[in-house]
Amino acid sequence: MKDVCLPDVLAGRLGYLLKHAYAGIAGAMEEALAPFSVIPRELAVMTVIDAAREQPSQLEIAAQIGMDRTTMVGVIDSLEKKGYVERRRSDRDRRRNVVTLTPEGLTCLREADQARERVERDFLAPLDAASARALTEALQAIYRARKAAGSMLPAGRLHCGRPD
Repeated sequence: MKDVCLPDVLAGRLGYLLKHAYAGIAGAMEEALAPFSVIPRELAVMTVIDAAREQPSQLEIAAQIGMDRTTMVGVIDSLEKKGYVERRRSDRDRRRNVVTLTPEGLTCLREADQARERVERDFLAPLDAASARALTEALQAIYRARKAAGSMLPAGRLHCGRPD
């Protein structure tokens, strides 16, 4: 058997690199968000609620993020227990149930998003500005292409690297 350092053998494999990059940023993100009692997927849901032009329903949020309905219910339940969101009837259409941020949720979102930005900035620090921008744009292009092709797994459906 060859005496080869395993990481060097795998260093050119995209999956290997992405897995380790994800593990690094995910751990740092969870640590940075812990003081706000949110996890990254909860912050993403709060961000979508805040950015919505009209009050979104759970299903609309799930569709926008690519999260299955069961996972979305759990995320909204968790955020509701923390006092960050509330479910209620729409102001515009009383037949519709929507999810809105509470004042506490909006404060949490603003502060937690600053922590998210710091983590991302620190993660990309080894790159110059042009390379960081190029990496982000390349990942966005891959995301858009896979989404357009319908080849995205809903968030929350991956367990141990395998789909349910």
